[in-house]
Amino acid sequence: MDSSVLTPSAAHVGTVATDGLRIDGARLWRSLMDLARIGATPKGGVCRIALTDDDRLGRDQVADWCRAAGLDVRVDEVGNMFARRAGTDPQARAVATGSHIDTQPSGGKFDGNFGVLAGLEVMRTLNDRGIATRAPLEVVVWTNEEGTRFTPVMMGSGAFAGVFLPDFVRAQVDGAGLSVGGELRRIGYLGPQPCGEVPGGGYAAYFEAHIEQGPVLEDAGLPIGVVSGALGQRWFDVTVTGMDAHAGPTPMALRRDAMLGAARMVEAVNRIALDEAPHGRGTVGHMQVLPNSRNVIPGQVQFSVDLRNLTDDGLDRMEAALRTRLVEIAGDTRVAVDLRQVVQFDACHFDAACVASVRNAAGQLGLAHMDVVSGAGHDAVYVAQVAPTGMIFVPCKDGISHNEIEDALPEHIEAGANVLLLAMLERAG
Repeated sequence: MDSSVLTPSAAHVGTVATDGLRIDGARLWRSLMDLARIGATPKGGVCRIALTDDDRLGRDQVADWCRAAGLDVRVDEVGNMFARRAGTDPQARAVATGSHIDTQPSGGKFDGNFGVLAGLEVMRTLNDRGIATRAPLEVVVWTNEEGTRFTPVMMGSGAFAGVFLPDFVRAQVDGAGLSVGGELRRIGYLGPQPCGEVPGGGYAAYFEAHIEQGPVLEDAGLPIGVVSGALGQRWFDVTVTGMDAHAGPTPMALRRDAMLGAARMVEAVNRIALDEAPHGRGTVGHMQVLPNSRNVIPGQVQFSVDLRNLTDDGLDRMEAALRTRLVEIAGDTRVAVDLRQVVQFDACHFDAACVASVRNAAGQLGLAHMDVVSGAGHDAVYVAQVAPTGMIFVPCKDGISHNEIEDALPEHIEAGANVLLLAMLERAG
């Protein structure tokens, strides 16, 4: 652990400094609902796509709230926003938290937004109580986490971690040919700060609070998930090629049916994931059939494959099995198959000390909790490459996210923010 950050002893944590210290849950909930009005959809969700006018309005609102809380707001060259609360030791490395405020086209009120506003609520609470920390604290709003309009996903945190060069990020274009750099300039968030630069020399710790986006916590009836890491991911595009033919005159035994081959391959993806229980995941989420005519045997099918696992060895096994089964099925069904990898994220294991801080905070608050693994990618996965990192999950209703009906209970939101508060204080002093 960095010596510039005071770590309270076990005796100090839970004494005068933190006994009874809690965030204002009602204020946090109001902030979430106020932010959700920007880009609000008729069904109660939020459509606030990265670098649109609504994204600008959302950024402006968060920046105004941060400045009202006495935070110094900076923007870097890919639009990431940083709001700093000074510490008593200006040379100490900061303890940070954050997430994103861009959404899916039919997104909800909590994905990403909870992590940003929980961080702001931590700052407001410390202000209310007149509490100073030795290390500075920061709230971060990462650019384009969702990847809906511009790819790659998790663009801002990836650039911060050095995975993507800033020039590469700014050069990416949307379907209309508009660039990230041009849109950042248009909405006023092309900042001067070099990407990855943090006053004081990097983060001593980073925490991200988030809704789970899955059903595990709700199923267990627990309010807090202590996130130990995130599943690694490998995405593939598959093209199965057979022969278009008339559905009537062509006997079954003489067909080269691309859909039949693809259907068996989809089943194989499911089987491969089941063989890697409990952390294996296999999904075919997109499929295109050609010529897509009712009475024509399909000559080509294109589909996606999303494989996930907790370990890179597990992903290696899944990929090897996928490649083997696709070739076998292609031979059995007399079609050709092409497999192309398009995305790879290695499995992520969060910093043991940060994970312990989250677990300690939940225990100190008397909140029932369990260790969980994130099945989704988050900005924390990239930040973990350059700073000790941990995550806090709270349940979402029915495990539903990336949907306008995404919902969470106020008491769970409050509980997660309180865990964030105490975890950050443990690391910041």
